Amino acid sequence: MDALRTPNNRFENLPGFDFAPHDVSDLAGYEGLRAIYVDEGLAGADEVFLCLHGQPTWSYLYRKMIPVFVAAGARVVAPDLFGFGRSDKPSDEETYGFDFHRNFLIALVERLDLKNITLVVQDWGGLIGLTLPLHAGIAARVKRLIIMNTTLATGHPPSDGFMAWRAYSGARPDLAVGALMQRSTPHLSADEAAAYDAPFPNASFKAGVRAFPKRVMTDPGMEGVDTSLEARTFWAEQWRGQSFMAWGATDPVFGLEIMNDMQQLIRGCPTPMIIRDGGHFLQEWGQEIAEAALRSFDSGLGRAG
Repeated sequence: MDALRTPNNRFENLPGFDFAPHDVSDLAGYEGLRAIYVDEGLAGADEVFLCLHGQPTWSYLYRKMIPVFVAAGARVVAPDLFGFGRSDKPSDEETYGFDFHRNFLIALVERLDLKNITLVVQDWGGLIGLTLPLHAGIAARVKRLIIMNTTLATGHPPSDGFMAWRAYSGARPDLAVGALMQRSTPHLSADEAAAYDAPFPNASFKAGVRAFPKRVMTDPGMEGVDTSLEARTFWAEQWRGQSFMAWGATDPVFGLEIMNDMQQLIRGCPTPMIIRDGGHFLQEWGQEIAEAALRSFDSGLGRAG
């Protein structure tokens, strides 16, 4: 498989992100592709937070949440999906299928033998991550859920805002990622916005950025729909863990109707924390969300009934 590797010097001196990269390049089915992930906290910690990013971001998005979880005594693992961050970037857009990424995450969880997982998801991190418990052996590893501005894609457009985003991104093969992030999150500094550009020296590195909006399952016949429908049943009927939801109220893609649907779907999910000025990339308000989630879990407010 042809793939590009972003030079390491692109990731030097990133503001707020001094976490050491860890790598794996021999996962079954992904031999020769190097995946990078953050792995902070004690390796033997009882609790693990698995933080999954979406498009067009990478694990840098979790820099404000990781220290909160580590300070609570947990281990935090935040992988860069292939095509994003410091992980290798297959050149063919057709590579970026739902199962390609889902199977990678399953393989990584099993390789690292992660247990007592709090699944932390947003955007594509949720579209994929919310289906992970369907895999044999993964459900028993997942204990808690933190969900932000995402959904399960089950064969119809999630919103008019998403369709507008798909058209916008599709018309821009060299999407200016940093500029997009700064428009969505006005409090970002110029250096922070530049950190979102770091993985992509030029348009040839952006196959994943281009592919993901097209891959959201807006038609019943698309890859991942059946798995996502099964996942809806899992969260509604089989889930017994704790949940916490936060919603960025200014998100034009995942609006209140979508998040209400997810809150009602997930068994025992409490009333969402609403960030009134929060946008789609809600982890940029991550410290207060992480702290609120931990308080909710400790108090039992996030416990399924």
